[in-house]
Amino acid sequence: MGIVKISDELHEEIRKASTAMVRSINSQAEYWIKMGMLAEINPTMTYSELLREQLRHAAVELAEPVQPTLSKVVNG
Repeated sequence: MGIVKISDELHEEIRKASTAMVRSINSQAEYWIKMGMLAEINPTMTYSELLREQLRHAAVELAEPVQPTLSKVVNG
């Protein structure tokens, strides 16, 4: 394990993202580093494809993607 120096601004963005994604700050930084590395070595793959491949490697059983539905809010 080592220490990586990053700017205060990037650290703040990682902190905010880690809160939204329910990860520790270190886990969020590690996730972004890993996904960035994967994107660089697989430039033709989309984020979704990279994520699906990582889940497959971890033997996560994938369900079919859920199609979003739009619902109309009715004020009554």
